[in-house]
Order: sequence, then C-alpha cells, then structure tokens
Amino acid sequence: MRIGLDIGGTKIDAVLLRDDLTIASRVRVPTGKGPRAVVASAERAVHDVVASTGGSVASVVASIGAGIPGMVDAERGRVRHAVNLDVTDLALADELSARVGVPVHVENDVKAASLGAYHLLSLTGSAALLNLGTGVAAGIVLDGRLWRGPGGGAGEVGHIPIEPGGAICGCGQRGCIETLASGSAVARLWPSHAEHPAVELFDAADAGDERARTVRRTVAQAVASGIRVLALTVDVETVVLAGGLSHLGDRLRRSVTEVLEDWGDESAFLASLSLPSRVRMLPPELAAAAVGAALVGIPDATEGRQVRAAPVGDDATRASVGAPVDAPR
Repeated sequence: MRIGLDIGGTKIDAVLLRDDLTIASRVRVPTGKGPRAVVASAERAVHDVVASTGGSVASVVASIGAGIPGMVDAERGRVRHAVNLDVTDLALADELSARVGVPVHVENDVKAASLGAYHLLSLTGSAALLNLGTGVAAGIVLDGRLWRGPGGGAGEVGHIPIEPGGAICGCGQRGCIETLASGSAVARLWPSHAEHPAVELFDAADAGDERARTVRRTVAQAVASGIRVLALTVDVETVVLAGGLSHLGDRLRRSVTEVLEDWGDESAFLASLSLPSRVRMLPPELAAAAVGAALVGIPDATEGRQVRAAPVGDDATRASVGAPVDAPR
C-alpha cells in the first residue's frame, strides 16, 4: 500500500491507499514546528495510519509521499522556506525514509492536492487546482500528470500583478492576485475579529452591506483573474477552487462565475471560452492533498486509474488512532 501525508501548519492528514487506490485508513496528528519536530510528526502519522492493518510499516507500505508547503525540490526530496512550519531547509525524504525504512517522495502541497483532486473528482484531460489559502497558487495536471515546469514554478499565478500600484505582495511585487484573492487579503480588506472573516464578509454582503459587497466583488474579481490566466495560458478544461476560502462553497463559486459572466458580456472572445462552466469546488471532506501525495512518484497511478475515497465514518476511518478526521487544520 501507499501512504500520503498532507503536512500542514497545524495538522498532518495521512491516508493509506490500497493497491487499487481506495483509501484503507485515514488519520490526523498535530504538526510540530521546526525541522526535527516536523519529521517526528510525520513519522508518528506514518505509524498511526498503518496501525489499523496490524502490520509493520516496512511489511505493509511500498512508498510514502509527503505534500508540504514551501519550495520543494521533488527530485532531491528537500523543502525550503516552509515558513509556517519554521523550516528553512529540510531533507525530508532522506530523514523520514531513514526512520521508517520506506522510500519517501516529497512534493509541494498544492501540486499534490491538484493531483489528488484530479483523481478524486474523476477529471480527465487538463485541470488546475487554484488554492485560495493564506496565499494563492495553482497546481496543474495534464492528462493525469503533474506539470511542474523546468524550475518548479508552474502554477504560481498568485504572483501575477493585476492591480498596478496595489498592496505589496510577499514576493516583492505590487498588486499581485494573492494580495486580493487570499485569506490574508480578506483579512486586510475586511478587518474583523470573527473566527472566519470571509464568512462574515459574505454574510454582510448578502445582508446588503455596500462596503461588504464591494470587497466581495474585489475578491471575486481576483479569483476570476486567476481562472482567466489559467485558461488563457494552459487552457485547462477544469479549474477546481480549493483552500480556506473554498469553504464558502457555492457562495464563492457564484460570486466568481458572476464576474466571469460579466467579462463574457463585454468580450466575445472571453465568452467563447465558456469560463464559468470550467469552475468547480473541491468538497472540503476530500483528502485531496494526502491522496495526491500518495500518488506522487507512482507512474501507473496517474494513467487512467481513479481514486475512490472511503466514506466518512467508515470502519477504516473509525480505526484512526490520531486526531479525529474532522479536526481543523
């Protein structure tokens, strides 16, 4: 079987995939901070997700994939600048493999999630996952295979400027998509003490607050800009919205497709691309990043085979020995 680890800032979501690519077990464990703690947390997740089988890691698992934020060198299995994990440079593949005795592959978490979503949603052809989290980035899958680009920068649409003279982005440019379409952008544009500022923003807009409507439109336009860039550069057939803002569900999708429809009314060229029909939401219960991580480095798993997720609450899930699978990340 194969293990997939989605290593987040607070939780590791781990899945155990059978050879037929169905999910046998799923657990979540807390993530430590710093290189040593991250490796230790990953090791715990590996052992916990295998525990329900009654076997050892070496006897049950053929490979492990880890999706992690930051700059990832997939060939060498290293991650750099994973700031939310206090990791500057970590040879994650080598260190975790040495502890568990199984080959480990490492991929950027958004790219891993794009591969997982491709299979879990039974997509075909070309697709992109546009992750709207603290930042904005996309993972691109072409005919079942990740497209990383020669320098690993494919999909970094969050750092395309769309507002000259706008807010300074973490990349050093001004007015990037990320400064308008991310969770951090919402927090800046709609200051709030609410637990979920984006939900408060959309609630206020739905209630008729004009300022909230303006901010919501700004965010929706920036998300739509990311979709337009992906369509005009890679011509992906599907764009899946994921990340923290995607938990708004259909409310976000409607706001974004409204912008795309308005653009189509103004441009026959954009209308011909049918951009609204390309947008899908990633259901929050799907373990897309963990499943995608498990698939990284398995050539035959990306050639027409589909992943089927175990229903939430099944025997495999209840056998989890880590944190509950519905714990927040």
